[in-house]
Parts: sequence; C-alpha cells; structure tokens
Amino acid sequence: MPVVLEQPVPDFQAQATGGQTVSLAALRGRQVVLYFYPKDSTPGCTTEGQGFRDRHDEFQAANTLVFGVSRDGLKSHENFKSKQAFPFELISDKEEQLCRLFDVIKLKKLYGKEYLGIDRSTFLIDEDGVLRQEWRGVKVPGHVDAVLAAARALQQSR
Repeated sequence: MPVVLEQPVPDFQAQATGGQTVSLAALRGRQVVLYFYPKDSTPGCTTEGQGFRDRHDEFQAANTLVFGVSRDGLKSHENFKSKQAFPFELISDKEEQLCRLFDVIKLKKLYGKEYLGIDRSTFLIDEDGVLRQEWRGVKVPGHVDAVLAAARALQQSR
C-alpha cells in the first residue's frame, strides 16, 4: 500500500552505498529526504544529485538526512557517488520495494516505446516518520531549493 501524506511511513530496510543498511526506524529523530531518480550518471540525475550535494551542509543544519534512490545496483551507485563526490548515501532498490511503497514506477515513453520507469519524485519525512511533503513529476531546476525550504520550515515548526 503506497504512502499517504500526513501518515506514518512503514518501516523499511534497504541496502545503500558505504555498506550501509538504511532503516527508517533507525533514522527517527532526524528528518529524511528520499529523492527517487531514474538512472545513475545520466544528465538530469547528475544535476539533481549535484544540487543535493552542494546544499548538503544546509540540509544537515536543518537536521535532515538526504538519500538518493534508484533501481541501479550498489556497484553503479558507488561509482556515481564517488565520481560526483556525493556526501550522502545512495539506496539500491533493484527489487523495487521502495519504488512500490512510494508509488514512483510509472509508464513512460521514449522514442515511441513504452516502458516502466521511475518518475522523478522526492519525499520529506519528519523526525517521527510521518510523510510531510511530496513532490512528484519533478523538474530538476529549482527543486533542491524547494526541498531545502520545506525541510527548514518543518524543522522550525518543531
């Protein structure tokens, strides 16, 4: 069952870069941004990741952890993270557990062919594990600024 705004997000465990297992329950007490992107090392995904990288200290100041999520494997994620010097972890969701939970797999078209892919989306979860904001069908320019503003506002409301 997909997540719903203003409701607790079910706990999950997922493999991430750095040999980490990410668990929502273990992140309680911190705000969490999960940004779903289609594919490592593609232009839009690189630009989006660089935006989160460049504002990382500001997210940290707002008590917010950022995680990128895609269906790529850990080896691809490690290369992407290293090449771009991302200071946050990338979650590998090859089994689409998180993609289904956050309902981000959509029918897409490329050169007239239809396929199922990740709809670029971002979710802001509060310190208690409640989904407070979502952005679906994200356009990269200005997106990181909007997410940071929401994270700051949520932190200040506590």
